[in-house]
Formats: sequence, C-alpha cells, structure tokens
Amino acid sequence: MPAISVIVPVYQAESLLPQCVESVLSQTFSDWELLLVDDGSRDGSPALCDSYAAREPRIRVFHKPNGGVSSARNLGLEQAAGQCIAFLDADDAFEPAALETLWYLREKAGADSAGCAHFKVQANGQQQTELLLPAGIYEAAAIREKILWPLTGDRLRPPLFNGFIWRFLFDAAILRDNAITFEGAYLEDELFLMEYFSNARRLAVTDRPLYRYLENPASATHRYMPDYLQVFQRFLERKAAIVEKYGLSAARPQWRADTVWAGLLIAVGNEYAKSNPKSPREKQKAVEAICAQPEFARAIRELCPRGLGRNKQVVADLIGSGRFGTLTALYRLKNRM
Repeated sequence: MPAISVIVPVYQAESLLPQCVESVLSQTFSDWELLLVDDGSRDGSPALCDSYAAREPRIRVFHKPNGGVSSARNLGLEQAAGQCIAFLDADDAFEPAALETLWYLREKAGADSAGCAHFKVQANGQQQTELLLPAGIYEAAAIREKILWPLTGDRLRPPLFNGFIWRFLFDAAILRDNAITFEGAYLEDELFLMEYFSNARRLAVTDRPLYRYLENPASATHRYMPDYLQVFQRFLERKAAIVEKYGLSAARPQWRADTVWAGLLIAVGNEYAKSNPKSPREKQKAVEAICAQPEFARAIRELCPRGLGRNKQVVADLIGSGRFGTLTALYRLKNRM
C-alpha cells in the first residue's frame, strides 16, 4: 500500500500534463502512486498518460468516456490504494517537497489531515501566495469555526474561504467510511470539503506554498454555463442535506439566504458573460426572470448583503432595488473594456 495516492483528472490536457506529471515524479517523497484518469480526451492526452505509465510503475492510467471532473475524481477514489489522498489538476503542479511536507506534518501532529498554502500563478508568470489558514494544529472545534462555518454560511463577504481540495492531504479511511464522493462540475469542491471536515478530527496546516495553481481563463468558472441554474439547484439540494445531516445551521442560521445570494450573483454574471450569445435585452430579461424565481426572490427579500467587494456590492444593490436596466448598462460597459 502506498502512503499517498495522487489523483489527476485528465481532459484535453496534452500541453500542460507533462509539467503536472513531472512535478510528481520530482517529489522528494517517494512512497506514492499517481492515478491519471483520462476523461474521454480527444487530444494526445491518452497516449501521453499511457507513455508515463509504461515508464513508471507507480503510475496507473484509467480511460473512461467523458463524464466530467467529478466522475473522473470518483473513479480515482475507487481505485486508490493509498493511506492518504491528494488531488492535483492536470494544468497545475506540486512544489518538489509537497508530499513529503504534508505527510510528515500530518504524522508529527497525529492528525488525520494536512493542508498548505499555494501559489496562484497568472498566465504571464506572475505569482502570489495565498494562505489556507495560519500555520498550526486545528482540532475539531477549530475546524468547524475556520472551515465548516465559512463554507456553510459565509459565501458573500471577503475574505472567502476557497473550497480548493488540492490544498489538502485527506485520510482515505474517512472518505471511504463515510462514502464521500464528488457530484457535478461546479462548486463540487465546497461540498466535498464540508462533508469531509464534518468527519475529520485534527488538521495540521503549514503556511509554506506547496501547490502551483494556474489561473486558467478557459476554465469552467470563466465560461458561460447555459445550465448554471440547474447545476446550482442541485448544489443547493446537496448542501442542504449536508447542513441537516451534520447540524451546521445553528452557527449560521442565514446560511441558505447567504448561499442563494452568492449563487444569484454568479448567475447574473453568467448571464452577462461575453460568451453568452443572447442580446443585451435578452440577457436582462433572463436576469429579471432569475431574480423572480421563488428561491432567489426569497433571498432578495430576506437579506440585504453588505460589506461585499466593490463590484459585487454595486450588483447586489441594483438587484435589490430592481434596477435591471442600469445593471445591463454597467455590464455592457464592463464587457467592452
């Protein structure tokens, strides 16, 4: 049994996959296996995965029809043999000491999980460090306060706790015993973390950046999603089930309105996206219809968001006051810039 299973979902990643795989091969910690899950790629990724597996026995490859990142990660979880699980995206990379640092940090602290800071890398090569949490040991109560409560009901005001799964080393037994898996292609990380840390007992954190996250303008978070409302509704259903199962609402009683407002702001930005082929008038009508849907309309009545970032605050204020014409004009100006 390897100490760590690294799971990489692979889709149309031919150009960036080599630096991802090489970052695992270059680790100072050797007791790992790498699971490359080809999610129906149509480029050279499948052959590239197979060539790595042919040269390195610690690499295993799985080819499947395209089903999205969640299905690829779930297949990796099913096949993983490691005591711990790490996730790595095909367009990102580990720092050389990432696995060694996280493994021994976890061991030394007697923790079931470990986490790290990361580098946020821009397309032009500029990078900045983003902390997970201050370095230290977090017991169950602190995990709830610092991770679970923010993920449950603090989704509007900065600083937001980002649901990046690749900042953590997870205990495979916790995932297996609680049947924790992924669903969906958007916001799936947040739900995974909520359920996992509802069952974890101790987290060790370092402020060393051990992961290189490439800001990708072509990612799902930057494209127009015609099915966003259905995706968000399913996310909300699953989140509500987790909140109820683990009793998370007591600390954040307005979690639902907060979450729905966060989803509404994303829905509005999605409708006004440059890649949305609708006309400005059609976009405005779509936004008005979204705001009139019962779940969103209830959140607008119940909660007046304050303390948002400048742009989000302007959008929230215009939505709350029903000034959709002004909202459309602002987005038209933004999209021309």
